[in-house]
Amino acid sequence: MGGVTMPVTPADLAAAMTRIEEAGRTEYAESYAGLEVDQLTVRAIVYRVPSAAFDDFIRRTAENTCIHVRDAAHHHTELAAWQDRLTADLPAWSSHGLPVFTLSARHDGAGVEVGVRDVAQAREQMLSRYGHAAPLIFVEQGPVTPLSSGEPPSNPPTAPQPGG
Repeated sequence: MGGVTMPVTPADLAAAMTRIEEAGRTEYAESYAGLEVDQLTVRAIVYRVPSAAFDDFIRRTAENTCIHVRDAAHHHTELAAWQDRLTADLPAWSSHGLPVFTLSARHDGAGVEVGVRDVAQAREQMLSRYGHAAPLIFVEQGPVTPLSSGEPPSNPPTAPQPGG
C-alpha cells in the first residue's frame, strides 16, 4: 500500500492463532489472557496464567507453527470484568474531577490500562476505591482529539516527513 510492504501472517499461523483464541476464550477462560503476532520472527505469542492443560492444548494446536507462551498475571475474563466495572464508573470519576480518557484490558494480562491526566491522583483515589490488589495500570493520557479533515495537526510531527 503506497509503496510500503505490509507484513502478512502466514495462513497456518493465523489458523492456529484463531483456534487458540477461540478455545482460550471458552474452554481455557481462567488461563487465557491474549495473544499477539511477532511479524519479525513469524510467530505468535500467547499470554496465559500458567495451566498445564492449556499448554498441552497450545502444543497440539500449534502443529508446524511457532507459538511462544508467556506467563500472565491475569486472564482475559478477569480483566474484561474490571474494564466493564471501570466503564460503568466513568461518570462518577468525571464528577469527582478525575476524568478517564482511555481504558483497555491489556492483551498480555498485566492489567487494565487507565489513561488519566493525573496519574498520582488516579492511583490514590482508584486504589482506595477498588483496593490495592486491583489490576490497574495508570498511564498519563489526555483527551483524544480527532483531527478534522483538512486541518493541520496542532502538534506537528517531530521527525521529518517523507520528502522533507
